[in-house]
Amino acid sequence: MTVIPSSTSPLQTLPEVSPAAMEVVRVDLELVAPFRTAHGVERFRSVLLVRALAEDGSEGWGECSALSAPTYSGEWIDGAEAVLRDFLLPAALAGRPSGIVGHPMAACAVEAATTQLRLAAAGLTLAQWLGAVRDRVPCGVAVGLVASIDALIDEVGDHVAAGYQRVKLKVRPGADVEPVRAVRGTWPHLALGVDANGSYTREDLDGSLARLDGLGLVEIEQPFAPRDLLSSAEAVERLRTPICLDESIGSADDLATALQLGACDHVNLKPARVGGIAAAKAVHDLALANDVPLWIGGMLETGIGKEVVVAFAALAGATLPGDLPSSARWYANDLTTPWEMDADGTMAVRPAGPMRPGSSWTDTT
Repeated sequence: MTVIPSSTSPLQTLPEVSPAAMEVVRVDLELVAPFRTAHGVERFRSVLLVRALAEDGSEGWGECSALSAPTYSGEWIDGAEAVLRDFLLPAALAGRPSGIVGHPMAACAVEAATTQLRLAAAGLTLAQWLGAVRDRVPCGVAVGLVASIDALIDEVGDHVAAGYQRVKLKVRPGADVEPVRAVRGTWPHLALGVDANGSYTREDLDGSLARLDGLGLVEIEQPFAPRDLLSSAEAVERLRTPICLDESIGSADDLATALQLGACDHVNLKPARVGGIAAAKAVHDLALANDVPLWIGGMLETGIGKEVVVAFAALAGATLPGDLPSSARWYANDLTTPWEMDADGTMAVRPAGPMRPGSSWTDTT
């Protein structure tokens, strides 16, 4: 495949605003229910937030989406905290590159916080600056691995009744074909996808993946390990169901390689995973230039991080419903004004709003 370079217009230059102070804030939140994937179970979120303060008193917030253990990626919350405190924040305050390798989720938090200061000075929202083409975005929801098919049917039924436009089921070897078949049998016309989080091998193309291929799915997300693009390319060739890449896409260069190899049909773009706003825009623009359907994924974000993913979901290249659940899907008390999905399965594109009073914070700086 010949990859077409991105030709989109550059973003409007924002005013330079140097933060006068920055801090890392750690917030411990309990999920409303455990979330189980092929990588493990999340019951709590210890969220790292970056707060940037300008001389005029304005502030910007960014969220680090790293999870409790380095299972989804090499980042995890305690490592990200150390990188933020020892490297990223000092570099941002000094106005110099950090010089570090990796740690995209931590870097995303710093970029988001400092960008918010510059957006405030320009009188723009993030969505406006990025070039949003819609003021509401379609919402999908991810359903974790559950204990029984009956429990799965009950949970999916709740999400269907709420109006979600797409449902994604977490799967892994041994917990895949039968539960997915049960959901498909109950809702024959539901926009239904599955996410394996890299838990299959090429041999499964003749087994579970072949059987999933006959269930009318909108996509099979990340069936193989992130670096195993050759197996993904074989799946694209052999399966009718579109193959979506998530963990494999850490940059626009990664997407270009995957496209050159014919290794993906869809892209799950997570701004935190690729390193922040600028890097995510580059991935979006490359997908758009090559007519690759793209949607915006989530990382159990609080309201702070939600603003970033919703803004990207409002762009022209985000053509599929993203993982954009209401705040209540994860948290009884979100950190900002709760994000709510309306009955039509869409969510308003807006700023996160101020931090809500009563939050219990532990300052780690």
